[in-house]
Amino acid sequence: MKAGKFIAAILCAGMVLTFAGCSSSSSSASETPAQSEAAEAEGTLAEILAEGKITIGMEGNWAPWSYHDEQDNLTGFDAEVAREIAKRLGVDAELVEAPWESLFAGIDSGRYDLVINGVDYTEERAEKYDFSDPYAYNRTALIVRSDNDEISSFEDLKGKTTANSISSTYMTLAESYGATAEGVSTLNETMQLVISGRVDATLNAEVSFYDFLAEQPDAEVKIAAIHDEVTNVCIPMTKGEVSADLLAAVNQALQDMRDDGTLSALSEQFFGGDITNNN
Repeated sequence: MKAGKFIAAILCAGMVLTFAGCSSSSSSASETPAQSEAAEAEGTLAEILAEGKITIGMEGNWAPWSYHDEQDNLTGFDAEVAREIAKRLGVDAELVEAPWESLFAGIDSGRYDLVINGVDYTEERAEKYDFSDPYAYNRTALIVRSDNDEISSFEDLKGKTTANSISSTYMTLAESYGATAEGVSTLNETMQLVISGRVDATLNAEVSFYDFLAEQPDAEVKIAAIHDEVTNVCIPMTKGEVSADLLAAVNQALQDMRDDGTLSALSEQFFGGDITNNN
């Protein structure tokens, strides 16, 4: 993300929500009105529009959120949400794959404009990053070996070992119940640690577990419990006034996707159900 100072007076009042409504006598036939105006302004959204590209970080190996299909194309719920947001902003989507533990650092360094990766909103994260409105809702599953009868609730994690992505909300939750958490990079690696007995359990998105089981129906794992709390899945970005226009634009795109059914359709496509409504 570029670090220019946002000059609100240069942008039209309706640009953030409509990306139209102003004109520039110097704009070329190929430019949208918003891109023409953005070229004269500074700030996150303005620079994205002027460049014609938004850079979005995601893991790329966490099905069905983002993964590679049989033709090795990057797809998944988050990948398609990212592309749809870019389309509605009138820019290209550059999707960059990276390990979970480096995604927030990518925002810090300006490598990514957004991270779209099934990120749960937390108050601690919100101290450092701005978050979009929720675009999905997540339930956390406690997953154990099929023959494990010692763990049937989150309270049973005390003194046990778990495996999860470093600094994820799942790792934090496991540790809050007294577990010793081991850091891993992928869901498959996590499941293999559980199946082999090297760790007692793992915490992950319920929908990701079912997707894993659909791919590996004979895997000796099961859900021992589902956490009561439903988490809000949001899109983090740089915090502060520099991202205020981008935040408003992303929220508007998400609302439009919700209103016209695009968000629900993508959820049904990749999850087999609608996780975009907290009902």
